[in-house]
Amino acid sequence: MPENKKVKTLTKADIYLDLYNKIGYSRQRSAELVNSVFDIIREKLCSNHNVKLSGFGNFLLRDKKARIGRDPKTGREIVIQERRVLVFHSSPLLRKKMNSK
Repeated sequence: MPENKKVKTLTKADIYLDLYNKIGYSRQRSAELVNSVFDIIREKLCSNHNVKLSGFGNFLLRDKKARIGRDPKTGREIVIQERRVLVFHSSPLLRKKMNSK
């Protein structure tokens, strides 16, 4: 990425304000809607569902097996416990839009 381009971070508060400005909902109503959407996504992921948002991307759950790793400070072998990880794959439409500018 070129150094002169700064990457900005979108927060939930930014989404609240966009809803407030574009749709005209009150700030409180906008916050409730955004929080509700994130709550639904979180609940589905926690209950073992993948989440697909058409035109945006997929949140996929993956199980990682336990394995032997190495402590970078000491060099000693350690056991890395099995765990569940969340991965995101952007949709082809989103990738195309991101790279078209």
